[in-house]
Amino acid sequence: MVEWTDNERAIITSIFSNLDYEEIGRKSLCRCLIVYPWTQRYFGGFGNLYNAETILCNPLIAAHGTKILHGLDRALKNMDDIKNTYAELSLLHSDKLHVDPDNFRLLADCLTVVIAAKMGPAFTVDTQVAWQKFLSVVVSALGRQYH
Repeated sequence: MVEWTDNERAIITSIFSNLDYEEIGRKSLCRCLIVYPWTQRYFGGFGNLYNAETILCNPLIAAHGTKILHGLDRALKNMDDIKNTYAELSLLHSDKLHVDPDNFRLLADCLTVVIAAKMGPAFTVDTQVAWQKFLSVVVSALGRQYH
């Protein structure tokens, strides 16, 4: 079990309270698909993903990015039991969707870049430490069924 300080909990809660889920979700997933094009293979049913412009304008990608961020809400609400909170989702991604677990880390990195850009100077070192810790726990929980 991960130990969270009151300050870390406050930082993570503050980040989520100020998120525009549609904007940040879309930008994060689009960035991941553009920067790491091999991740596109999991989105074959989402239509044309042949270049950055089509990815950025794809409403299915935007909707899935929003869905991902709402999925992170579950981790926020269950910070003391993220591993069990994501057990079913981990099983889905490993057994049914066959997603390479390293892609969770790539998406987490893209999400961090997008949030840092949005927050600007408010994305302090302490904020990054708490955020990276949170995402590391989420990524580990999502990759749990692969081990």
